[in-house]
Amino acid sequence: MLVEFSVGNFLSFKEKKTLSLEASSIKENPDNVILRDKLEVLRSAVIYGANSSGKSNLIKAMSTMSSIVRGSGKYNSSDEIPVTPFLLSTETETQPSFFEVLFIIENDLFRYGFEVDKKSVQLEWLFQTLSGEKEQNLFIRQLESIEISNEFEEARGVEDKTRDNALFLSIVDQFNGPIAKKIIEWFSKQVNFSGLQHEQVKFVSSLLLEHKDLNTWIKDFLLPLDLGFKDFEFDEKEKRVITYHTKFDESGSIVDERFKFDLLTQESAGTNKLYDMAGRLSLGLLLGGVTIIDELDAKLHPLLTMAIVKLFNSPKHNKNNAQLIFATHDTNLLSHGCFRRDQIYFTEKTKLESTDLYSLVEYRETDGTKVRNDRSYEKDYIAGRYRAIPFMGDFSKLTKSWQE
Repeated sequence: MLVEFSVGNFLSFKEKKTLSLEASSIKENPDNVILRDKLEVLRSAVIYGANSSGKSNLIKAMSTMSSIVRGSGKYNSSDEIPVTPFLLSTETETQPSFFEVLFIIENDLFRYGFEVDKKSVQLEWLFQTLSGEKEQNLFIRQLESIEISNEFEEARGVEDKTRDNALFLSIVDQFNGPIAKKIIEWFSKQVNFSGLQHEQVKFVSSLLLEHKDLNTWIKDFLLPLDLGFKDFEFDEKEKRVITYHTKFDESGSIVDERFKFDLLTQESAGTNKLYDMAGRLSLGLLLGGVTIIDELDAKLHPLLTMAIVKLFNSPKHNKNNAQLIFATHDTNLLSHGCFRRDQIYFTEKTKLESTDLYSLVEYRETDGTKVRNDRSYEKDYIAGRYRAIPFMGDFSKLTKSWQE
């Protein structure tokens, strides 16, 4: 379970910024909160902001950290670490990028992070907080120097086997360290994909649909959304997904209750996107992982986007405490009580071209007061009350030049 994610000096993030899923003290929407060993964690978070404000870069930062952790042990000595620092400042362009996560495995709280440039790991650290105890250091790495505590004995003897461009945690996992293995497995449950390039995750839906014991997962996810078809299946002979519709005669009587449509060519773009994402979303809910989506709302009716959000926010349907983090422009979600103020985040470019990140519960009005929970968040956001919206120029000058 993710508690918070921090990133600094990566793409448009110059200073360290934190997306926190630790619930604040506000009382609205209690179902949106998971109680885990006295720690209250949010089931979801939504990110708003103007185009090029940094929403996608936050998603990329989470994806990049996960891919480095999962792939670092496989790097060759000459492989580059896939990071890009904030390039619009001479102060940061040659400095390492910063990543850190705070997360829960079972009832233990871990804090893991690192600072890396393209060629090497500059810093790396792992801390653990056992239930009811103080945080304790498991290891700290500074370049070639690695200090290991007595509580992380599984890492002894692995120090000399760690390359400059490889994470120590990943190498310990390769030597079957039990704590390292649990942490790598946690990262493996993190699913990150683009709502605009959803075709890349379609294979997961098809694999589930082909499996006779698993296809109920994807059907239970899609069929209640009332997409117009009564059933669907994978046609093994033709290697395509078939949807079944009801066909009527001129008098309105049913003549065929299983009239075949080809999903790809005869169903809408939105329906195809829902199918493509269904496998990943279903697995996220079933495995209790973290699902992270950029542009979730693209091609979807606002009510369908809302239905997905409500699935993750619902203790009834989200029994394994999965979490959803997504970026969107769908302001409709702000007006239907889907989110608490601490679940709503904004990205905004500063005067120095870096990304600022803040939640609605953190935001202060001009008089220094907090935003009340009876405000119309959608109306206020569109009006620019919370900033994080595009600055619109004078289009009349553009049309005037055309006319001339």
